[in-house]
Amino acid sequence: MAIVLVTWLIAGILDAGAALGFFLARGNRKPGMLFQYIASAVVGPAAFQGGSRMAVLGLCLHFGIALCWVGLYFAVWPWVASWGMGVFFDAVIYGVFVWCAMNLVVVPLSRAKPRPLTFV
Repeated sequence: MAIVLVTWLIAGILDAGAALGFFLARGNRKPGMLFQYIASAVVGPAAFQGGSRMAVLGLCLHFGIALCWVGLYFAVWPWVASWGMGVFFDAVIYGVFVWCAMNLVVVPLSRAKPRPLTFV
């Protein structure tokens, strides 16, 4: 159980850091808006008027989603490990699967405003 929690924290922190890095690199000046966007998946456009409360909600949602994906990874790990492809390969394939599921299924079905799909 501890390995799941440690993996969850590592995945959540690294993903949030990468997302913030890309967000800021695109010229956005308010990092809280990234997490407000995540909150808008549940709250809708009103999340952008909610200030720091909505940013905190978005951060909590981010880590909740990360916990779900990490839990699923550990649930399917015994089956995937039997393929004998190696941990690194398995993690990369799972990362691509999660990215596709989030960007092609979860986000479009949420209340978040649609945005252009980019691969960077």
